Amino acid sequence: MSALQRALSPLLGRIQMMVGRAVLAAVDDSTGLQSVQIDLLADEAQDGAEHFQPYGFAAHPKPGAEAISLAVGGLRGHALVIAIADRRYRLKSLQEGEVALHDDQGQCVLIGRDGIRIASSLGIACQTDGNFSVEAGGDFTVDADGAVSIKGQGEALLDGSSIALGEGASLFAARKTDTVSSTAITGGSSKVKIA
Repeated sequence: MSALQRALSPLLGRIQMMVGRAVLAAVDDSTGLQSVQIDLLADEAQDGAEHFQPYGFAAHPKPGAEAISLAVGGLRGHALVIAIADRRYRLKSLQEGEVALHDDQGQCVLIGRDGIRIASSLGIACQTDGNFSVEAGGDFTVDADGAVSIKGQGEALLDGSSIALGEGASLFAARKTDTVSSTAITGGSSKVKIA
């Protein structure tokens, strides 16, 4: 039996080394597949391991995150990373079925039980301040069957080459400095139109 064990020992060792936990040491995000340096066992570092991310999703994890590494054919020199998680920044207390996208700064997209929220603070272990902007190369439309509410503590700015308030807006809106004749305002701004 010892001859069989000696013969199978290298194979058994390769099988045992196929899957392992690792700690992320560095990231090169300029390559076709993200290339990472990982620390596997004590004093065992792997440089140039390919990090497979789901199609349509990209992340640049921070050093210190934890990873699951696969050694193809049990050869540690050909490591692939299939998952990276970071317990330091993980969102907690999501409800069953909820999905969230987040970063280390507390910026979040939550597909939750009450709808979709995009925020710099969702109150789920996220930061309490930050900015949020939407940039579109073309038209941007908000279409709701219910009321639309925009609230802010500071100045609200609505800027464009023409601003129409109301469906079919065509009347010029009066401004504070427009000319008044008797009780009717005879001037208006061609930039702002009301229905």
